[in-house]
Amino acid sequence: MPTPRELPGLGPKSLAMLAAAGIHSRADLERLGSVRAYLKVKTAGQNASLNLLWAMEGALTSQDWRVVAREERTRLLLELDTLQEAMQP
Repeated sequence: MPTPRELPGLGPKSLAMLAAAGIHSRADLERLGSVRAYLKVKTAGQNASLNLLWAMEGALTSQDWRVVAREERTRLLLELDTLQEAMQP
């Protein structure tokens, strides 16, 4: 499981969701990016809210999740929508 030191701003429940989705390190999260990682967590059946997306992006960019939610929300939601559409048959 990733550690809070590797991914600041993510608590134990968030880190457990990542681990359940096969994301075991900061490197895994960096490789996927926050949006793909969020989709992977959701696909793994975890009950994740968009706050997890904001927190993962914050951990990768060294920003507080509230700043991410305020300043990056539109970009992240558009990226999420695009990936979800691409995944549909």
